[in-house]
Amino acid sequence: MANATVIIAVFLLLFFAIPSAIASGDGAKRRVIDAEGSPDDLVWVVQLSDLHFSVHHPHRAQDFIDFVGPALAFIKPSLVLLTGDLTDGKSKDMLTMKQDEEEWIEYQKVMQDVVDRSGLGHKAFYDIRGNHDNFGVPATGGSLDFFSRYSINSQQQRSGKVNSVTIQTSKRKVLFVGIDSTMDSGLRGPTNLFGHPTDELLAEIDSELLQWDSRSAQPITKVSFGHFTLSFSAASKTGKTLKDIFIDRSLAAYICGHLHIKFGKNLKRHHHSSGRAQHSKQLLQLNGHRLASENASSCHNSDARSDGFWEWEMGDWRRSRAVRVLAIDRGHISFVDVNFTSGAKKTIILPTYPLDSRFSSSSNYKCDPSTYGHIRALVFSFSPIISVEAKIYDTSSGNLIVVLDTQMKPLAGSRADLYVAPWHVQAFEDPSPDRYVLQIEVTDFKGRTTTTELRPFSVTGVPSRFKWGWAEFFVLGCQWDLLYHPILWGIYSFALSALLIPRALLFFLRRHYTYINFRTNKSFINGLLWISTELYSIPAVSFCMIGYLLYLALCPWLYGQALSEGERAFMTYRGWVVSRFSFLKKMDFLGSPDVMVVVLPHLIFVVLPALVTIMVLAAESSVHRDYLISISSKKKDGSDSRNKKYASQNNSGNKSSEPKRRWIRILFLVISLAIFWKHFKNCEALVKAYEMNPVIHFPLYSFTVPLLLVYSIWRTGRNMNTTST
Repeated sequence: MANATVIIAVFLLLFFAIPSAIASGDGAKRRVIDAEGSPDDLVWVVQLSDLHFSVHHPHRAQDFIDFVGPALAFIKPSLVLLTGDLTDGKSKDMLTMKQDEEEWIEYQKVMQDVVDRSGLGHKAFYDIRGNHDNFGVPATGGSLDFFSRYSINSQQQRSGKVNSVTIQTSKRKVLFVGIDSTMDSGLRGPTNLFGHPTDELLAEIDSELLQWDSRSAQPITKVSFGHFTLSFSAASKTGKTLKDIFIDRSLAAYICGHLHIKFGKNLKRHHHSSGRAQHSKQLLQLNGHRLASENASSCHNSDARSDGFWEWEMGDWRRSRAVRVLAIDRGHISFVDVNFTSGAKKTIILPTYPLDSRFSSSSNYKCDPSTYGHIRALVFSFSPIISVEAKIYDTSSGNLIVVLDTQMKPLAGSRADLYVAPWHVQAFEDPSPDRYVLQIEVTDFKGRTTTTELRPFSVTGVPSRFKWGWAEFFVLGCQWDLLYHPILWGIYSFALSALLIPRALLFFLRRHYTYINFRTNKSFINGLLWISTELYSIPAVSFCMIGYLLYLALCPWLYGQALSEGERAFMTYRGWVVSRFSFLKKMDFLGSPDVMVVVLPHLIFVVLPALVTIMVLAAESSVHRDYLISISSKKKDGSDSRNKKYASQNNSGNKSSEPKRRWIRILFLVISLAIFWKHFKNCEALVKAYEMNPVIHFPLYSFTVPLLLVYSIWRTGRNMNTTST
């Protein structure tokens, strides 16, 4: 009987435990926690990102201890999400980028202090790896992978790249899926800028987002958190992206970091479905707002957002000391970003209804009028609250006119300080999504008053538009993994066309084009052929420039220490090749399109300006040479009246234009100095980043452009001096 019992127990273990472990990856990968108490459909979490703890900037960690621990103690979130770049990994001059164990030891100590002060426990904290946490790490789990040793996730046995946690209330499940999409072999910066989700990782994310779809009768709200914005996330080998998975699995929001607040305060973007099998082929998106046609008036399946999802980048702790509180109230997500640069915050206010019309998904009160009969706001405070007041202003006249001023009361039995106030929602129905704005004002028992920003709202779910600045569009509205190669080959095509097409035309036309021809018949073609003639009169420069462009397209640029351990690697425009013997087999390029941060600046700010400068110097030399000839011909006693007439006309024209031509040369000599300086700074950064010697490890990159510029300056100056003598 005992043997039979053991056999049955083993059978049950094999039947239930092993499939469950396989389905969940590892034991800590999936977790479910209950949100106890009232209200029965409200969850809130805290997000922090880009801490950049650094041995060179200890105040970042100290401020984190002073402000974050006490704030979490009175916010009492269900989860604390730390979305990457936990440490800085940079030298004091910010040019050498690799892991520093001292920073990780500091991170571990600080987080232990914050956990203790907050009273939340380690299990409430989820930290994920950012690109700075991966600088120079040859392999996950290796001796330089300090994240696997010092992070909270590692201490909680969350070793996978995808971890999920579900907060369930009596009415809803809120699923959070954390994603680590850093490279398996972490290159040193700066060529470690993109997230690189593999097909296997995307399949795992897909599985996590689907885990409740067929197992729960309750509505599900899905939120994902990661480090990289989607604009800096590359596609997998089969062309799939995170955006494809998120849209297909009805994600509500993706929260991330990576970009920092220096690029703007509106680093928010609504991704909409393109109706195609893959939704991620959009190169540019001009604005981040939600389209008016999406969900505005539909009540069908309000919890499914298959038409799109929000991406909210939160800024950074590094400089802006930003902390985000995000709430899911009856399935609708709202958030507030709090800035701690001025010190600790005693009160934090998060309105949860009506929703901010700039960043909301559909929130049409007609779908369920009974649900939206109250203004609602979470009030977190270190001190007891005396009063909470909700004010609604009408902005249609151009001024703020108070149309509602009401006291809010705490919800009885609430486990949080949720304040509510009844209102007649129909009174604020308006086709304009920003006519009415909401402000909450809170006063504590010490008489301190805290107010929220003015938030536009729309009770019909019509979205309000917001505009990106150029920097916000540049970093969030451009899909850089798709744009890299078009920009790269566009530059190559322009440069090679400028060098080769005029040369081919000159060969077939068999004519000699001069400045006199251009003055006689001013056209683009004549000007181009004249400049090309002058450029090819310095064959060493023109042919070397063509050869250099071909070299950049075909050969390695650098030979440096791409990882912090192991052999040196060589870098091409396609990425880094780490193995010495890769040329014997199909090469595996690492860090593509991350290498664009080296490739594109060199082409745009060094190679192209140098090519234009050389052309201008050659053309200016030709013009000045003709001017000197005309001056010389005037002094001679010529018998050809046509020569005298031409010399007189040319002389009169050149008297007025000589200063301008001379200033053009001086201007482009100054531009040459700027190119020299930019190229020098690029080389200096690369020398320190990858431990290289410019003479040994990347001589053609280092010296070709400066030598061509110096030779061109000397040669064009020599032409003028020779003519004048």
